[in-house]
Amino acid sequence: MKVFSIKELLDESPSLMTKEVFVNGWVKSVRSRRFIDLNDGSTIKDLQIVIEGSKFASDFLKKITIGIALRVFGTIVISLGKKQSIEIIAKEIKIYSEISHNYLRGTILQPKHHSFEKLREQAHLRFRTRLFSAILRIRHQLAFSIHHFFHKHNFYYIHTPIITTSDAEGAGKMFRITSFNLENIPNHGYLDDFFGCSTYLTVSGQLAGETAAMALGKIYTFGPTFRAENSNTSRHLSEFWMVEPEMAFYELEDNMDLAETLLKSLLNDVLNNCVEDLDFLNWSFIKNQKPKFEGQNIVEILYFIKQHSFARVSYSEAIEILLSSNLNKKGKFKYPIRWGMDLQSEHERFLVDKYFGVPVIIFDYPADIKAFYMRINDDSKTVRAMDVLFPRIGEIIGGSQREERYDILLNRMKAFQIDEKVLWWYLDTRRFGSAPHSGFGLGLERLVQFTTGMSNIRDVIPYPRTPKHADF
Repeated sequence: MKVFSIKELLDESPSLMTKEVFVNGWVKSVRSRRFIDLNDGSTIKDLQIVIEGSKFASDFLKKITIGIALRVFGTIVISLGKKQSIEIIAKEIKIYSEISHNYLRGTILQPKHHSFEKLREQAHLRFRTRLFSAILRIRHQLAFSIHHFFHKHNFYYIHTPIITTSDAEGAGKMFRITSFNLENIPNHGYLDDFFGCSTYLTVSGQLAGETAAMALGKIYTFGPTFRAENSNTSRHLSEFWMVEPEMAFYELEDNMDLAETLLKSLLNDVLNNCVEDLDFLNWSFIKNQKPKFEGQNIVEILYFIKQHSFARVSYSEAIEILLSSNLNKKGKFKYPIRWGMDLQSEHERFLVDKYFGVPVIIFDYPADIKAFYMRINDDSKTVRAMDVLFPRIGEIIGGSQREERYDILLNRMKAFQIDEKVLWWYLDTRRFGSAPHSGFGLGLERLVQFTTGMSNIRDVIPYPRTPKHADF
């Protein structure tokens, strides 16, 4: 006999009424030893198991506690309660393993409010919470939809190295890897190391992705990336997942169009496929975030963004808007506005929430604050870079048209003190059939954070890696 998931039972309940079924799950609550709420992770909804009469021994029922795993065989019937449409009248119950009451004490499995910090301390158990399971189902939907979107638009999925010798961002904030005994590293460097050179965990798959785009046309990478940045903020992780498309023959305008289309498509998929999880998360969002952006809950905000065009403004225009703002005139900005600065979170929030009221794409940034590979504009002062800014999150996508001209790229590398001997292969792509091309990076965790309404990025990834924290 087929074992049904709880989601299948709830979705197919009309055709299964009065039938006998098997179902597995973990106990969420037990009431009067007659009602058991069971959940298997397939849906945010619980399935009520009803214990009738004296079918099961009292000593057996005492063993059924919160968190325990069960296999239940019984009959599906219409529920008389208001909280569920169906329930199962249990005929057989198998306890997979018992849980000591002493073990339960102090864990987040106890049915009471737990702080986010407490949940992070017991990250191995927070999968069991209603909140985190909802977040992970939405994360799954976004990851699945990313692959589906690019496949539908004729992109090829490329696997780029996690171990690398190059710093794609040129910032030098990388994790070094070695097979040496760290207490006895040879004086002559890394020639005798496993790879015979200095190697690191990748900060981006972009450079390798560009080489593939120069043959396959449109590609994307989707994998873990690592940044050794000492950033203890609600928006930064040391290990995160990044989506990076690279497109031959795309210029900046094409790049911006693709970024907006991708984001709207992903939000639409979540709205269509994660209704119950979004409904549950609304309560947490409204309670904790006090939303000021369009709409009063997550669903309304996602619909609003899906239905409205993103604003597009050059960096220079954005600086003028900020300089002319009342906040600036009243000295309310913590960081003074000047052309050539990196925009801070307060500036991004003003542009998105106060001035435009929609997501914003800022383009044509000063060359001095952007990476070496971005195409120089004719003014020689700015590059064809773009950032997509979302409410609450700030930058959710960063990208550019890439510099396809060999001599200019080489000069940029020298200006950034990047050794051309390390990136000789990257320069080669400008020697052999170079063409205009563009790409961007989308941080999956920031997208999940925005979509779920969570205030801290550490709560949208199973095991967050941040400075001084690498537990589990």
